[in-house]
Amino acid sequence: MQLKHLRTLLSPQDGAAKVTCMAWSQNNAKFAVCTVDRVVLLYDEHGERRDKFSTKPADMKYGRKSYMVKGMAFSPDSTKIAIGQTDNIIYVYKIGEDWGDKKVICNKFIQTSAVTCLQWPAEYIIVFGLAEGKVRLANTKTNKSSTIYGTDSYVVSLTTNCSGKGILSGHADGTIVRYFFDDEGSGESQGKLVNHPCPPYALAWATNSIVAAGCDRRIVAYGKEGHVLQTFDYSRDPLEREFTTAAASPGGQSVVLGSYDRLRVLNWSPRRNIWEEAKPKEIANLYTITALAWKRDGSRLCAGTLCGGVEQFDCCLRRSIYKNKFELTYVGPSQVIVKNLSSGTRVVLKSHYGYEVEEVKILGKERYLVAHTSDTLLLGDLNTNRLSEVAWQGSGGNEKYFFENENVCMIFNAGELTLVEYGSNDTLGSVRTEFMNPHLISVRINERRQRGMEDNKKLAYLVDIKTIAIVDLIGGYNIGTISHESRVDWLELNETGHKLLFRDRKLRLHLYDIESCSKTMILNFCSYVQWVPGSDVLVAQNRNNLCVWYNIEAPERVTTSSIRGDVVGLERDGGKTEVMVTEGVTTVAYTLDEGLIEFGTAIDDGNYTRATAFLETLEMTPETEAMWKTLSKLSLEAKQLHIAERCFSALGHVAKARFLHETNEIADQVSREYGGEGTDSYQVRARLAMLEKNYKLAEMIFLEQNAVEEAMDMYQELHRWDECIAVAEAKGHPALEKLRRGYYQWLMDTQQEERAGELQESQGDGLAAISLYLKAGLPAKAARLVLNREELLANMELVEHITAALIKGELYERAGDLFEKIRNPQRALECYCKGSAFMKAVELARVAFPAEVVRLEEAWGDHLVQQKQLDAAINHYIEARCSIKAIEAALGARQWKKAIYILDLQDRNTASKYYPRVAQHYASLQEYEIAEELYTKGDRTKDAIDMYTQAGRWEQAHKLAMKCMRPEDISVLYITQAQEMETQGKYREAERLYVTVEEPDLAISMFKKHKLYDDMIRLVGKHHPDLLSDTHLHLGKELEAEGRLQEAEYHYLEAQEWKATVNMYRSNGLWEEAYRVAKAHGGANAHKHVAYLWAKSLGGEAAVRLLNKLGLLEAAIDHAADNCSFEFAFELSRLALKHKTPEIHLRYAMYLEDEGKFEEAEAEFIKAGKPKEAVLMFVHNQDWEAAQRVAEAHDPDSVAEVLVGQARGALEEKDFQKAEGLLLRAQRPGLALNYYKEAGLWSDALRICKDYVPGQLEALQEEYEREATKKGARGMEGLVEQARQWEQAGEYSRAVDCYLKVRDAGSSSLVEKCWLKAAELSIKFLPPPRSLEVVRAVGPQLIGIGKHSAAAELYLNLDLVKEAIDAFIEGEEWNKAKRVAKELDPRYEDYVDQCYKEFLKSQGKVDSLVGVDVVAALDLYVEQGQWDKCIETATKQNFNIYKRIFTDMVSSPGTNSAEAYHNWADLRDVLFNLCENLVKSSEANSPAHEEFETMLLIAHYYATRSAAQSVKELETVAAKLSVSLLRHTQLLPADKAFYEAGIAAKAVGWENMAFIFLNRFLDLTDAIEEGTLDALDHSDFQDTDIPFEVPLPAKQHVPEAQREEVRDWVLTVSMDQRLEQVLPRDERGAYEASLVAASTGVRALPCLITGYPILRNKIEFKRPGKAANKKNWNKFLMAIKTSHSPVCQDVLKFISQWCGGLPSTSFSFQ
Repeated sequence: MQLKHLRTLLSPQDGAAKVTCMAWSQNNAKFAVCTVDRVVLLYDEHGERRDKFSTKPADMKYGRKSYMVKGMAFSPDSTKIAIGQTDNIIYVYKIGEDWGDKKVICNKFIQTSAVTCLQWPAEYIIVFGLAEGKVRLANTKTNKSSTIYGTDSYVVSLTTNCSGKGILSGHADGTIVRYFFDDEGSGESQGKLVNHPCPPYALAWATNSIVAAGCDRRIVAYGKEGHVLQTFDYSRDPLEREFTTAAASPGGQSVVLGSYDRLRVLNWSPRRNIWEEAKPKEIANLYTITALAWKRDGSRLCAGTLCGGVEQFDCCLRRSIYKNKFELTYVGPSQVIVKNLSSGTRVVLKSHYGYEVEEVKILGKERYLVAHTSDTLLLGDLNTNRLSEVAWQGSGGNEKYFFENENVCMIFNAGELTLVEYGSNDTLGSVRTEFMNPHLISVRINERRQRGMEDNKKLAYLVDIKTIAIVDLIGGYNIGTISHESRVDWLELNETGHKLLFRDRKLRLHLYDIESCSKTMILNFCSYVQWVPGSDVLVAQNRNNLCVWYNIEAPERVTTSSIRGDVVGLERDGGKTEVMVTEGVTTVAYTLDEGLIEFGTAIDDGNYTRATAFLETLEMTPETEAMWKTLSKLSLEAKQLHIAERCFSALGHVAKARFLHETNEIADQVSREYGGEGTDSYQVRARLAMLEKNYKLAEMIFLEQNAVEEAMDMYQELHRWDECIAVAEAKGHPALEKLRRGYYQWLMDTQQEERAGELQESQGDGLAAISLYLKAGLPAKAARLVLNREELLANMELVEHITAALIKGELYERAGDLFEKIRNPQRALECYCKGSAFMKAVELARVAFPAEVVRLEEAWGDHLVQQKQLDAAINHYIEARCSIKAIEAALGARQWKKAIYILDLQDRNTASKYYPRVAQHYASLQEYEIAEELYTKGDRTKDAIDMYTQAGRWEQAHKLAMKCMRPEDISVLYITQAQEMETQGKYREAERLYVTVEEPDLAISMFKKHKLYDDMIRLVGKHHPDLLSDTHLHLGKELEAEGRLQEAEYHYLEAQEWKATVNMYRSNGLWEEAYRVAKAHGGANAHKHVAYLWAKSLGGEAAVRLLNKLGLLEAAIDHAADNCSFEFAFELSRLALKHKTPEIHLRYAMYLEDEGKFEEAEAEFIKAGKPKEAVLMFVHNQDWEAAQRVAEAHDPDSVAEVLVGQARGALEEKDFQKAEGLLLRAQRPGLALNYYKEAGLWSDALRICKDYVPGQLEALQEEYEREATKKGARGMEGLVEQARQWEQAGEYSRAVDCYLKVRDAGSSSLVEKCWLKAAELSIKFLPPPRSLEVVRAVGPQLIGIGKHSAAAELYLNLDLVKEAIDAFIEGEEWNKAKRVAKELDPRYEDYVDQCYKEFLKSQGKVDSLVGVDVVAALDLYVEQGQWDKCIETATKQNFNIYKRIFTDMVSSPGTNSAEAYHNWADLRDVLFNLCENLVKSSEANSPAHEEFETMLLIAHYYATRSAAQSVKELETVAAKLSVSLLRHTQLLPADKAFYEAGIAAKAVGWENMAFIFLNRFLDLTDAIEEGTLDALDHSDFQDTDIPFEVPLPAKQHVPEAQREEVRDWVLTVSMDQRLEQVLPRDERGAYEASLVAASTGVRALPCLITGYPILRNKIEFKRPGKAANKKNWNKFLMAIKTSHSPVCQDVLKFISQWCGGLPSTSFSFQ
């Protein structure tokens, strides 16, 4: 942060007049300065002075100058100022919100000593320090003060933290004390925190530390628990004075300290976690800074001085302009001020966690702020100044933001939707969804407050394309899931979140009620839908209808009006709601019924008075009536009874209205008498229960109040005497009997004899009851009573009387029961039969008249048939043995299975007439098999065949017909049926019939006759595939004749006769169609041919235009030429392509040549500019004269070719002389040469060559020699003979060449002689370079045939010593080779020795090799695995051998295993003995000694690792040893070491380490391939002891397959975001396997067991520098005890030997 001086607010005076204190208001609008004369000056945010007021003393008697103002602070609401004075008082002045408001004292707090400093951190709470050392709190609400804590030292400074929840006080003795009102979960301590070396007058509480300074000129930054973080010491700076005051920025990221003429600035660096000093602000003659005040948004700092001046500074890190509309001022790393340049409004964007704010963006129509920090996301609404900061892990900037909702920001990232409510610092909710369209997400956040609901936050979104989920964002749970059958393309909740609208892809609009989970489809073909803002009214468009639901609770009630366009929007403003519709180019507004909208809103908001007032303005319509009903129900529920009364009056429910009127009067009276709500009165509650017909509840309410009379009155009024009497009985009311009598009398008066009878019956008076029942004409009740009472049955007269009444009333069954009871079965049976009570009749007959049972069963069945209960009658007919009636009943009742069952029991004649009826039923059900069976049983097979025919089941019909009809009859039947079908136009059915009787040709004829060619073709393809093409062709011709060319084309093409199609179109002049068909079906060139013919038919310019259009002009010309239409070709080229004319002449000439018209062809060739072709034509025809004439006239270059042609003719006639003459005339001696060679006339050939082409003589000679060679031995002898001749002739060079050409033809001695002769001649007679060349050629040849000595002697003749030595070596003549080297060139002695060693090694003669080369012998022992011999031999050698053994061993494959232990142990023991010997020798502590000590340690680690690999429990020990070995990669093959460490780490699950080591391994393998380590990246191994500078391995130590496995694994892991790709660290903050701590440089001892550094729990051995980690040591011992591993015991034995014994444990090696 930088300070930039802006302006001087208050000019300084000449003398001391210090500014005592200053303060900025919380809303940044006011700035107060208190001067030395105790006047408070008020400035606005721009620095203009607007107001002032004087302070007053505690007591005027001491005068106005009796005090100083020491502290001043604004209240959190910026309307008050607290002033702390040295005359032991604090005043709180109310200054108001506007400039010029009257200043009044609203609080004062008198103290016991002077106020020294003051802060106002929270509402009603002022904190201040006193001179006596106390820190106190003043509460402006209660007007009382109290002590927070007390000290014995003057309070010099007081400050708060950024949130205002904690305070710090600095005291004169240097103490700094901390106190929290709320530690906000930080867990930081309270009380005395620090003892500063001097009084901390300058004290500031920043985000991450406390900064204090004073007169010692040192600035100290303390940590959260008081430890010193940093010190800035200026005590030696002669220009610096004491620090007087300090202020922290509102964000806590910067601190400014004031001293003399200077402001020092400290900025917190989050990356480095330290304070960094910025350049101090130095202003000459400023003098001491006495007060500092920082504006709450962090943009301005004011400094007051000793001379009374106030300077204003601009504080900012950087500024930028965003899109020329906003100014972004970064006042700190975590705070940005966003200023709208047009309106001047400002928003402070701040990270509450102190994170650095990265780029700020303004999105969503430039209304919404978005900014990232490392761990959070900042969002804000510029219009409402609501800001949010939520935890947010960086996702690469892939988030998508949607700002459609004013209350909430929707963020999509990686398939997740996150909602953040502006003004809230927690995410509102987060759900998984792939659908980012805002139309598929609906969020409602407290948009319309409802009665009884504090918070209402709902979200609806798509889970998948057909599933909607609705979530309550407050509780975070799902409140509804809608699975729809088709894709959803729009959804929206209403403002209260109770209803969800959604539309699917089929434009169907659905309404979902969230509470009842019910879904209703309310509209089809919905093209527009929207909720009316501020209400639950819905507007939608369906085609040309505008649909409005004023009451969404009744979705079936919709108001529809016609419109002539499309709805484009809704506008609600000024008490009017309009639907905007575009009709053509104009927009028309349709006004909605605002009243109805208003009613719905009033109901939702619970304002029933407003709803009533509105409804009273409307006429009564069905919609209005529905609203009155809704309002009546809701007002009753809300106990707003006056409104309910008005509703029932409006609805015409007079009784309810009157009842409610009386209830209201009772409620009003109770309210007047007792106060409170009259509706809570028990009378009102009971009446409301009565209104709901819940009389039991009303009774309960009355009886709770002991209002028995009122309960009884209620029941009497309702004439509910039973309940009334029950209440009287329950309460023992004295008027019980009177009530009963009154009840009886009332019943009699109202002629309710039945109820009176029941009453008498209940009181036990049976006779009276019967009398009343009979009087009431209820003999059945009288009979029931008599039947229940035996004493009444005895009264026969009474019984007769009752039975007579029953029979008279036709209650025969009851009369029968009575007769049966008095044992009169005859009369009882008669009565039962008359009353159709057949069940009782049959039961009685079975006992009394068994013969009557069958008759009764039949009568019962007849009765049931009359009653249409046919299914019930069946069984009774069966019982009565009436089979025909039973069958008829079963058929009538459609009990088909039962009918079949009965029929199957009957004889054939009876059953046969019924079977077809049942069969017809099963045929109608398409159960044809059952129907067929039934028809067959009924001898109606023909009907079954008809059934199958009608059902189109020709196969079954045919099968059935085959059984019972002759084949010719079947054919006649089917063909007749088919012809009938044909006449009806049912061709498919007719076809099936023809095919069924195997007459497909008739079907084909039918289709042809009716011109249904597709079906005809289908049948031909199916039944006569061989005739398909002919049929297509035939149809094509027919259709062509009819002029149906398109259809004809189809058939021609199906017959693969495209040419016929083209010809058809050509003959009809439809060239375009012909061209199209030819192009599509006629191969590559057909269309060109058609185009050509088309053009030819047009001719002239038209042809050229057509061909140009088709892009075929050139092709047409070529085609014309190909077809010998040269006239047309010439015409086309003349009109359009003149450059083609010579080509056409040429082709015409060739045509004429073919026709034998040579003279005309000659003329055309010459016109074509191709005279050579004419010459060739004459040559071809051997007309040499004409050829010569044309060549000489038109193509002189061809004259030679004519002569050559003539010569060929002469050669064919074997006239070599003539041919030679012609060829020489043609200047072609080479051809003559070739002809002689071909004829085998080598002498003539050599003659011609010598005379005319001497340059080729040598080559010809060689060729001749090759020919001789091909003839084998005979040829070789010829060569030898010729060579001798050359030699005799003195042509030594040629003789040598001849000798050298002799090759082995079965006689190696001849070859050897020839070669030696060639060498001898070359040495004697040829120049040295040539002789050298010959010897170098002959030498290897001799060696090749095993003549090493001869070759060597040849070489020595020309002083070729090296070649001679090589020849001897090749022949294994080592002594000769050594002698030659020693005598002739001692330089080669080593070379011979080296070759001898290699020879011995390759032969495996190790014992001989030891005498020659010890190291080589050791290498050979290593390769053969003979370690014992190797070490035995090595011990007799020097240091290099030890090093070589070590190097070979660590590079060997297969050593990373338990089996390799003994090899490592042998190496370890040898190195140990060597080191022990070195200690005693002069080499002690030399570099060589130290190197061998390191090798010993490495060998020990390898041996211990192999031992650990043999025991499962020591797996991690083995892994740690592999990791520890990496610090020795300067002595080990680096690629092998990293590979083994990585694989070991991976095996024990240390994936971070495994990844880093194997990644390094892959880098090393690449480096080995490239041959350089320059490209290696060492960043992963910074601050570790793993060396960077290591030898590059000469070869790959890991096989390719394993390298590929590692590469695949590393690639897979690198994709894993969870894996942290850093080496693990320990308590030192260093890499856990590093012996050296990078931060301190301290080196730890390595553990003998693991090689890891020992940080604690060390076990030391007698030998200095040898130690082990206690945990690892014990683990190793325990593994030995449990596994008894001999190799682990051997390791312990070695450690004991090496380290001078083991620590004191009772362990033995046995």
